[in-house]
Amino acid sequence: QKLRVSEPPNAYDFGQIVNALNANKDKAACADLLTSTDPKTLPVLLSNKLEGEILLIFIQSLEHYIAGKDPGLAYQHLFYLSKAKRFKVVLALLSKNEKEEVQNLFDLLTESQNDQYSLEDLESLKKVYEL
Repeated sequence: QKLRVSEPPNAYDFGQIVNALNANKDKAACADLLTSTDPKTLPVLLSNKLEGEILLIFIQSLEHYIAGKDPGLAYQHLFYLSKAKRFKVVLALLSKNEKEEVQNLFDLLTESQNDQYSLEDLESLKKVYEL
């Protein structure tokens, strides 16, 4: 069944939805969730629950469903994801292949650069993602 996704009211609900999406590897529904979520609220909604698998499904959803249509939104999500608790820990535990996924998303954003972020912004965010 398709999960209906709208912006969750709190961190607990957000966590439940993200866990369900991750369990089903439903990147399209995850993209819907990210599209309907204000990027600035990500660190609060994620609370201290950021895990490698969650970071990865976010990255894949941004790469496959959002970056092509709305690179500015994808950039904003990447920016605020990096402000989440446990981000550095999760980043350090990513495998080489997972890091390549993150790099692919940054490559896509470099190609579709728009007025919502500069290439300098992107370069400094890449450093935060240790790329």
